[in-house]
Formats: sequence, C-alpha cells, structure tokens
Amino acid sequence: MSRSLTDGRSADEPARRLSTPSMATRVDPPDRMPRPAGERGAARASATFAAVIATGIAAWWVLVWVTAPPAFLLPGPDRVFAALLARRADLFEHGLATLIEILIGFGLGSALGIATAVVMSLLPWTARLVLPAIVVVQALPVFAIAPVLVLWFGFGLASKVVMASLVIFFPVASSLNEGLARTDPGLLDLARLNRATRLRTFLLVRWPAAMPDLAVGLKMAASVAPIGAIIGEWVGASRGLGLLMMHANARLQTDVTFAALVVLVVLALALRVAVDLLTRRLAPWAPVSGITRL
Repeated sequence: MSRSLTDGRSADEPARRLSTPSMATRVDPPDRMPRPAGERGAARASATFAAVIATGIAAWWVLVWVTAPPAFLLPGPDRVFAALLARRADLFEHGLATLIEILIGFGLGSALGIATAVVMSLLPWTARLVLPAIVVVQALPVFAIAPVLVLWFGFGLASKVVMASLVIFFPVASSLNEGLARTDPGLLDLARLNRATRLRTFLLVRWPAAMPDLAVGLKMAASVAPIGAIIGEWVGASRGLGLLMMHANARLQTDVTFAALVVLVVLALALRVAVDLLTRRLAPWAPVSGITRL
C-alpha cells in the first residue's frame, strides 16, 4: 500500500512541475518585450549626437548675440545656413570633388598600409627596412611636401589622392603591424602543434587576431582622411572645398567658408560612420568604439 502511494506521488510529480509556472521559462507578452540592444544603442547614439550638435549651435548663437562681432569675423548660424542655401550648387560641385579625393585616397592608403603590414609580418626581415622609411615619411609635415607633390603630379586629382594616401597610410600600417606582432603565443603554439604552415597560421590565427587593431587604424585613418585632400586643394587645385574656402577667405566671405566647413564635417562624419559599420561587420568580436557607440 505504501509502495502504491509512493508510486502515485512519483507519477503526479512531473504533472505538478509542468503545471506550475516557472520564472525561468516565463515569456513576456509581445508588447512588453525589450527592444534589441542594437536598436537601443542606435537610438541612444542618435539622441546624444543630436544633443551635442544642438548645444554647439546654441552656444554659437549666444556668443554671436552677446559679442555682436562683424559678420566677416564670426557669422551667425543663420548667415551660414543662408550661405548653404545660396551657394548649394557650388558647395555640391566642390564637395563632390573633395569626396572623390578622400574616398580614393582612403582606399589607396588603406590598401598600401595593409599590404605593408602583411609583408612585414610574413617576412620579418623587411621590417628593418620598411619601418624607418615609414617613420621618416610620417615625420615630414604634409604642408612641407604638398608643393612638391603638386609639382610632380599636377593640379588635378592625382596630387590630392597621393597626399590623402600618405596621411592615411601610417595609422593603418602601424596599427595592423602592431596587431600582427601581438598575436597570442598560445594560439601560435597550438598552430605549430597542428603542423599548420606559415601561411595557414597567418590566415587562421594572426589575421583574425589582428582585426581589432586594423579596425582602430581604419577609424583613425577615416578621421584624418580629409586633411591631405584639403591641404592639396589649398596648395593648388581647380576645384574642391579647400579651393572654395581660399576664395571665400580672400573676399571676406566668412559665411561661405563656414558653409564649406559644414559640408566637410558632414563628409568626414559620414566616412567615419561608414568605417565604423564596416569594421563591426568585418570584425564583430572587436570592441565597439567610435561614433556609433555614443
């Protein structure tokens, strides 16, 4: 009899467990489900960025209202906005030229930087020859070599692309080289135990481990990419935002200069955001940083 009662309790126990609600298995209704982390992060980043921009414009407006400087010294946001509308055709034409220079220079400089770092990793003896040359090139001010590059490559697209590539080359090459050199020794020992070739070790161990460092280098390069193009346009160009700013400064059209700066900032931010998104897709295991983390 006692055995039957025991069997009865043991038979009813799974039913009671299934019928009892559990906190671990309870699912919230669809209207109470939390938003995905990526959506919350994007909304927070957009709100933060909009707040920073609004605060800066408000401070600018208050400064102009309190100090009342001449328009050729510091125009107000309303004058800059009017210049954006009045010169939108010129700003679009010159901005497109600068954007093309930045994109080509970014692609060429990044490709050369990645190739240089890969060669130094696969052939360590080349680092003794290449690294001093990289340091020397980076130590030269772009302003100092810009006239020479314009003399060699002309006033067209080539000289601006070369200058942008030189500015972009160093952060990409140095960041990726450091990442390839800091590969976890345990991973390299594991590859040797599995008799992986040098090329397979590079492709399967060193390269994935160095992707976060490459992402940092590309983000730094995206931030400084407009510098080379604008300096080249200042030295000599037929079109571009740098040329437009020089002509506006000569005529004391400071509002047009500020409008060109606004377009340049938009281009730089768009490039940085694009690089952030690209690096997050190529290396999702890398720490999230940059504008998209605001």
